[in-house]
Amino acid sequence: MGAEHEGTPSSPRLVAPVTVAEIELTEPDAVSYVSVAEADRDEIRQALVLVRIGGRPLTTIVVDAPAGRVDAKACAAQAQAAVAIENAAPGDARDTTPELMAADGSPAEAQPPLISVVIATRERAHSLARCLKSLSRLDYPNYEVIVVDNDPFTDDTAQLVRQWTDFSVHYIREDRRGLAAAHNRGLQEAKGAIVAFSDDDVIIDKNWLREIAKGFRAADNVACVTGLIMAAELQTQPQVMLETSGNFSKGFRSRVIDLGTHRPADPLFPFTVGKLGSGANMSFHRDKLRAMGGFDPALGVGTAARGGDDLAAFFTVIANGFQLVYQPTALVWHHHRLDYDSLAAQAYGYGIGISAYLMSSLCRHPAMIGRAFWRAPAGLAYAFGSNSPRHAVTARDGWPRELIRLERKGLLLGPFAYARSRWRTRNVPRRLPKD
Repeated sequence: MGAEHEGTPSSPRLVAPVTVAEIELTEPDAVSYVSVAEADRDEIRQALVLVRIGGRPLTTIVVDAPAGRVDAKACAAQAQAAVAIENAAPGDARDTTPELMAADGSPAEAQPPLISVVIATRERAHSLARCLKSLSRLDYPNYEVIVVDNDPFTDDTAQLVRQWTDFSVHYIREDRRGLAAAHNRGLQEAKGAIVAFSDDDVIIDKNWLREIAKGFRAADNVACVTGLIMAAELQTQPQVMLETSGNFSKGFRSRVIDLGTHRPADPLFPFTVGKLGSGANMSFHRDKLRAMGGFDPALGVGTAARGGDDLAAFFTVIANGFQLVYQPTALVWHHHRLDYDSLAAQAYGYGIGISAYLMSSLCRHPAMIGRAFWRAPAGLAYAFGSNSPRHAVTARDGWPRELIRLERKGLLLGPFAYARSRWRTRNVPRRLPKD
């Protein structure tokens, strides 16, 4: 599905159902469970375990989990060995994001910025309640939560928010259909200097906002911070397939990315911004994103383009000379699609969204057209070539050829889908109104 495969397990191959857990090596006597595999007690199952030290994610390991449970002692030993291997590997995978000091010399976290958390949702009150519950556990003192109810046909979401008592939630109804429209509405309503976007099908790690704020201090001109997305459950094989394909995981190494001294070696950059993050875990400097026009309303789930709004925003950040930081310590847990048909629809929609995003980006940044034309042959080989590393990863991890074909079909149809969606949103302003 077109993402970097760093940090996802390749051996042994996972077979559902799989327990998802984490272990903190400074306190290795216990394993924390995110979800437990539903299996007969006499069956040996696997667990995908996130390894942390001092709260910082370092790697994942696959361990035996009889009856869905993990032996903490054996897991800790395997985790220690995996961390030793990671530390011995070339390159530095440690989080080296600098701490900023306040004017009086105290840690900057003593003066934390207000962060607006925006959750766009549509008729998924049960998932939203789970997400809101995780937000109530955030270890951050200064944030607001905005729920944007996108083109609802029931009042389930409104009722849930009205009845929510754990903390204050700002409810906004946005009748213009599409994820980008919902995100733009949240961006307009946000009071925080930083706006953190996630989805209603995620569980938020308690350190999420603290690490996002840290990411914005990583360089001088940061406009966007993305983070690590881990599977919240692996009960079915389609969920396992999506996780091992590397579509969500971008690895455990923090990075600063721009068009200058922090430019990646990827010859297709900046068009391959899908390697830098996903919409389930993205944050922006509010005023910078507003000045750049926010999200393209012709993109995103709920439009003919089906996706790509997040990628277009990443591209806009880079194309405007700002920096994007990938901060793996800013972690969320995502509930992947349960069944194969849903996964197939996602693969097709992902293909449409990718090429729709490219069309959007060239429309918004015509100065990039020459660069895109020059890189077109390499890009086509990357997307459609039988020997492309893009598909070598998915083939290695058992990604069905049918899903590759669906994604490629979507890639071919994406430009037409974007043209249709852009026509449908022709009366929507392409620039956000100023406050």
